[in-house]
Amino acid sequence: STPLIRRFEAAFSERSVIPPDPALAFVNELLEDFGDEWLTKAMFHYRWTYPEDIEKARNVLVFSQNPSIPDEAAAPFQKAIGERQIERLRVVGSNEVTGPVIEESYRRIVTLLDAHLAGSPYLMGRRPGSCDFAFFGQLTALVGFDPTPSALTLDLSSRVYAWVGRMEDLSGLEPSEEAWVRIEEFPETLKALLLEVGRGYVPVMRANAQAVSKGASEVTATVEGERWVQAPFPYQAKCVGWLRDSYAALPSESKTRVDRLLAGTGCEALVS
Repeated sequence: STPLIRRFEAAFSERSVIPPDPALAFVNELLEDFGDEWLTKAMFHYRWTYPEDIEKARNVLVFSQNPSIPDEAAAPFQKAIGERQIERLRVVGSNEVTGPVIEESYRRIVTLLDAHLAGSPYLMGRRPGSCDFAFFGQLTALVGFDPTPSALTLDLSSRVYAWVGRMEDLSGLEPSEEAWVRIEEFPETLKALLLEVGRGYVPVMRANAQAVSKGASEVTATVEGERWVQAPFPYQAKCVGWLRDSYAALPSESKTRVDRLLAGTGCEALVS
């Protein structure tokens, strides 16, 4: 989704999902990557860890490609899909050690998002940024498909549950330039979300980038005092590099404003 959004941004001048303020655009990019690369751990974890979710996913996904496949032909594909995706949990970072950390983080994210949406319809203010669509992308599965996280999300926040359905079609929204949140007036609810970014995503992404650069066979980090272990994930190492490039390219004044906002959140460690 990230390269597609940037392609559309270059092709179309109106209804942008990238804030014009470079400092806010970087924070939007950070939250976008958090949605893409951290929330996906929750999505993958819930889908391929719990029996009810595994059964639904492997049985349904094969027919999403071709609903006319005969049952006898679909069966081996259903088995193969389940086996392949469960095996890939190790790459995403879901295992017996990290599973509880992922689930606790997901609960906090839903609770924090609920608090924010009570005062603002989108993460970036009164119009969506690309980070909103990154959160939405993962939540379509967590809320709209997989039984375990769907029930959990509804229990934690009817507001977040409804927001996912609303994000499905925003074609009637007519955004104004004044609708972007100002980085100097960042609401406390967004600052709290940045603290969550710094708690798990940042230490894991940093440890993964270091492991990939050293050719290590294992990523180890500490999240909330708990040990995190997973296989190296080369793509996520690239994500760290792209974020650092974006930060380095900021004008000095914008970099100062970003530094001021991120100070104490843990996020500053990603770009320091």
